[in-house]
This record gives sequence, C-alpha cells and structure tokens, in this order.
Amino acid sequence: MGSWVRSFVHSRSLSRAAESAICDRLRERAYPADFVHLRKILGLVDDPDDLWKEYVDGITRSVRCYPKVREGLERLRGAGWTLGIATNGAGDIQRAKLAATGLTHLFHGICVSEEIGARKPARAHFEVAAALCGTRLSTATWMVGDSPETDIAGGRAAGLRTAWVADGREWSDDLRAPDIAARDVAEAIEAVLAAAA
Repeated sequence: MGSWVRSFVHSRSLSRAAESAICDRLRERAYPADFVHLRKILGLVDDPDDLWKEYVDGITRSVRCYPKVREGLERLRGAGWTLGIATNGAGDIQRAKLAATGLTHLFHGICVSEEIGARKPARAHFEVAAALCGTRLSTATWMVGDSPETDIAGGRAAGLRTAWVADGREWSDDLRAPDIAARDVAEAIEAVLAAAA
C-alpha cells in the first residue's frame, strides 16, 4: 500500500501529513467510505467513487503471487483438499487482488466479510466460508493466515487447526500458539500437508 499512497500524494501535490493520514485510515482494511472521509479531510475535489476505483486499480497492479504458492495450492487440490478463502474487507478489492494473482480457479469458495456481513474473528465468518466451499467446519479443517488475532485466534475459536504465516515476525506470548508457525505461505502449505500425512 505504501507505494500507492506515495504515488497518490505526489500526483496531487499533497503534504507528508496527508500521506500519514491516508496510511492511518487505510492501514487495516480499505472501504469506499474511507475515501468519502479522505476526500473531505484532504480537500480533494475528486468523486469518492473515482478515488476508490483509483485505489483498487493501483493496489491490484501491485499484487504478486509469492514463489511456490501456486505449486503448493495445486498440490493441495491434487491431493483432494477443499480450498477456500476467508478474508475481511471490501468485496471488489479483495476479489480484484485475488484475480491479479491468477489463483482464483484454485479455490472452491471465497468468503469476503463485506459480502456476508460478518468479519473474522467471528465464528460466523468461518462457518460461511466453509459453506461456500460446500463443507462444514471440522477438526480436520485448517486456517492458514498471517493475523494472530483474526486468523489464528479466530480460527482456533471456530474449532480449526491453525497455521500462522510469520513473515519475519515473532509470535506474541499473549495468545495461544498456532499449531504451525511458518516463515511464508509456501512453508505453511508444506507443513499442513506433512501434518495431514
């Protein structure tokens, strides 16, 4: 997101304070309503819908599939796993980012919080995600994610086994540890496959 914000600020000759305000507002998840707010506080004349579209397009262009992830997902599918996505955020941007990776066809179901009215870590989010994949939650189900609170604690509360993608971070002692801690998504996939063998 940082490169998009810098480019956006530069294109409109905005200040460093504006860059900080945008980053603060969009840090967790971005929604169209955020651009109504940003338009007002930054004194922009752009239509908020146009600002949202510019953001979605810019973020989507920066999305890349991490090395070995496609191969790992294909191995899971080939081994008979049912794969789903459970994500918080606005439907259009989450689906656009997924499409940009070229991985959409590998998933049986895609669950986006805005579209279902429930956000992780709520159990309802995980239940709908499973239903969209044509299945139900069970102890054989895994949640692989990078957020200790929404993915790992939420998944565990929903009765799932969990694999945390650390991405260079240390696990907080305040939370119960995941079943698996992996450096990246590809390593998490390998560990899940090994655990199920």
